[in-house]
Amino acid sequence: MVGIVPEEKTTRAVIRYETVIVGLVGFLALCVSAYTAYMQRQQVRAAVWPILQFDSSNGPIELSLSNKGVGPAIIRQVIVKVDDHPVRDWREVYDKLLGPGTPHYSESDMNGRVLAAGESMTIFTPRDPDNNPLNFDKSNPTWVKLNTERFRVSVEICYCSTLGECWTLHAGGSTSRSSTVAGDCRSSSAVGFEE
Repeated sequence: MVGIVPEEKTTRAVIRYETVIVGLVGFLALCVSAYTAYMQRQQVRAAVWPILQFDSSNGPIELSLSNKGVGPAIIRQVIVKVDDHPVRDWREVYDKLLGPGTPHYSESDMNGRVLAAGESMTIFTPRDPDNNPLNFDKSNPTWVKLNTERFRVSVEICYCSTLGECWTLHAGGSTSRSSTVAGDCRSSSAVGFEE
């Protein structure tokens, strides 16, 4: 009976020590697992990150939209402005830039479109009465006017990745180009672009 009591105290102390070590190892394994899941999520986000870019050019005069990111851009909402005032369609843009008259242009719809990574699209091209694009021509008064007036057009485009993360592109006009994180694609403007 003399040898039994010290042996029980030693066994209990070892069991407590082992329990603490096992709990600590389990907690560290959980932390490593959570960190690995976080890093994998970041890698997936980076693999599907769209970056929209709005541009205007003068040879021929046109407005374009491109996806410079690595994932598709799901366009949820578009607001086009002339002089920081929202417009409803390309005809209104044309009228504000050149005045009332018979508009000649071609356009592409943006609302609800999915722009693949690396894809570009011309969204607005003014044309002459023969339906030719307005190529670089300083002797053409329409080209000269639109070459200056195209900088009055700006866009706010809310777009999302395939993971549901959304951004709003602000570009064109007198504003500097920027993309900001958007919780969702609800507009503060009452005027949404219809095309």
